Amino acid sequence: MSDIWNRLKDHRKSQGAQRIEALFEADPSRASTFSTSAEGLVFDWSKTLIDARARDLLLELATPVPARREAMFSGERINETEDRAVLHTALRNLGGSVMVDGQDVMPEVRRTHERMRGFANAVRDGSFAGQGGRITDVINIGIGGSDLGPAMAVRALAPWHDGPRVHFVSNVDGADIADTLKGLDPATTLVIVASKTFTTIETMTNARTALDWMSKSVAQPAAQFAALSSAVARTAEWGIDESRVFGFEDWVGGRYSVWGPIGLSLMIAIGPKQFDRFLAGGAAMDQHFRQAPLAENLPVLLALVGIWHHQICGYGTRAVLPYDNRLARLPAYLQQLEMESNGKRVSMDGSDLTLPSGPVVWGEPGTNGQHAFYQLIHQGTAVVPCEFIIAAQGHEPELAHHHLLLIANCLAQSEALMRGRSLDEALEIMRAKGLTGAELERQARHRVFPGNRPSTTLLIPELSPYTLGQIVALYEHRVFVEGVILGINSFDQWGVELGKELALKVAPLLEGKPSPGHDPSTEHLAALIRAARG
Repeated sequence: MSDIWNRLKDHRKSQGAQRIEALFEADPSRASTFSTSAEGLVFDWSKTLIDARARDLLLELATPVPARREAMFSGERINETEDRAVLHTALRNLGGSVMVDGQDVMPEVRRTHERMRGFANAVRDGSFAGQGGRITDVINIGIGGSDLGPAMAVRALAPWHDGPRVHFVSNVDGADIADTLKGLDPATTLVIVASKTFTTIETMTNARTALDWMSKSVAQPAAQFAALSSAVARTAEWGIDESRVFGFEDWVGGRYSVWGPIGLSLMIAIGPKQFDRFLAGGAAMDQHFRQAPLAENLPVLLALVGIWHHQICGYGTRAVLPYDNRLARLPAYLQQLEMESNGKRVSMDGSDLTLPSGPVVWGEPGTNGQHAFYQLIHQGTAVVPCEFIIAAQGHEPELAHHHLLLIANCLAQSEALMRGRSLDEALEIMRAKGLTGAELERQARHRVFPGNRPSTTLLIPELSPYTLGQIVALYEHRVFVEGVILGINSFDQWGVELGKELALKVAPLLEGKPSPGHDPSTEHLAALIRAARG
């Protein structure tokens, strides 16, 4: 593999000051050659510096992917640091069988799914009611993967909401739950506590506050709680009936869990039928990922473009820019998916990585981002590869002109990033405004755009439960492919643990109790906070 990496780096060096526009001039069919269509989606990666030579070398990097891919789908324990299988795909492909340690896990997956359907329908049709009547509001309390996935999906699929209002609480900051509870009726509110172990400190702190809030208004507060957890003994201690406890196995990682019980709030919001469409979209992408040749495989190509930009070109971040306001939470969801999965420093065998691991992932929906940070993307000194996502159709036919303007902005931004504006063009513009001499030169330089900034565009027919499922599964598999190529485990998250452990030791400091072993800065800050709190 090191030889391929070296050849890729050498090829990038040989490109020198190559411009993306010149690649189109040299290959009139580049737009179609470097666009890939599958399952109704179109991935256009032509506005990058990847040429035929780079593409072929990148595909060589992907040689280990098929074997590792089949190991994942077959239930092998590819999460080696935790000795676990990785089978979130089983949650969305409800047919067939998947063996883990000689046992078919699918009957239990299907049973849990049917229980979710039954409970969601009961909440939606009123047969499960609060102590004050029909459920009007649902609060999902969770953090990380127990929040980001369902919160993103519930917002994305707003046109399909026909159930109770759904709210999300994640932060241990009391402001989060206080703002959420304000204006809600405890007697008609369902609280869903999402924690596999039922010990996550932020989640359980918020859950206790919600229970206390409900206790002031209803006689049996636990009767309006449900749990997404495998810790049945702990949920029983809270008084939550087993019929409202939905567990999941350790082969489902938190950031990959929206397809199962963690998606219960989404199922309640849009209904089981539409939730099944969400699963179907994910399953269709699974099938494409397993069957399509590497050169025509959307997750593989998305991963290879990412590898080219980060590991070969040295661009440290990538911006995810969905031109759909309902996908406003997608960048944050992908931030966790990608950075928690591939933000590692050692390879599978524990040796130090010799290449950068995952990039910083960030973004905002268009067109909002255009009036916030696109200035840096266009004219800053750092190159930020951009990943645009756009739907051909919007949901509001009476506002079709809005959607056309949205699309025009998306396409214009990708074109502007590639083309830029030369000094000669800027001079011409400023001359037309009447400037001359030194002031003409000075003002024109501020209006130069270097261009040659890479971007990709993912085109979907429209945002729907099915296409959202496709998008989420596409990015999941992209992360997996990048992890395989880099030789890292994309399915553990030890970096989450250290700060959580230290927080328990810092807490006594804030109360003036002895807590040895802290650095002088932390002790000083704790003393200042104690003084400020009185």
